[in-house]
Amino acid sequence: MARILELTPFVLCSSLERQIAFYCDRLGFTCTFQQDNYAFLRRDPVAIRLLECPARADGRLLGDDQSFYIDVEGIDALYEKLRPRLQGLPEGKVRPPFDQPYQQREFHVLDEDGTLVFFGEDISERGSR
Repeated sequence: MARILELTPFVLCSSLERQIAFYCDRLGFTCTFQQDNYAFLRRDPVAIRLLECPARADGRLLGDDQSFYIDVEGIDALYEKLRPRLQGLPEGKVRPPFDQPYQQREFHVLDEDGTLVFFGEDISERGSR
C-alpha cells in the first residue's frame, strides 16, 4: 500500500552556511546531511531542505516568495525556549505569539533570505485569548 510519509520543503538560500547556522542556532534544527549546495535539516518530525542558488536578477531576496508552516503543540513554551536565540535578530524579523481569527496561535520568523516561517498551534478547543 502506498503512503505519503512527510513533506519537506525546499528553502532557497544565497549562502548555505549562513542558512544552516540560522536554522540550527536560532530555531533549533540539526543539520543531518550537507553536500555542495544542499543540506537536510531536522527538528523533531519536521525537516527542511536548503538549496543554495544564485541571486535573483531583479535583486529580490530568494525567500521573498517562500513560506512554510510548522504545526506545534505548546507554542508559547516553544517561543519562550527560542526567544533568547531570536532576540539578536534585526527588528521586524520576529513576530511574537498572537492569536489569529482562524483559531491558530502563531509566531513568525523571517530567515536570512526572507523566507517566512510560521509556527502555529490550533486553539479552537480553548478559544482565543
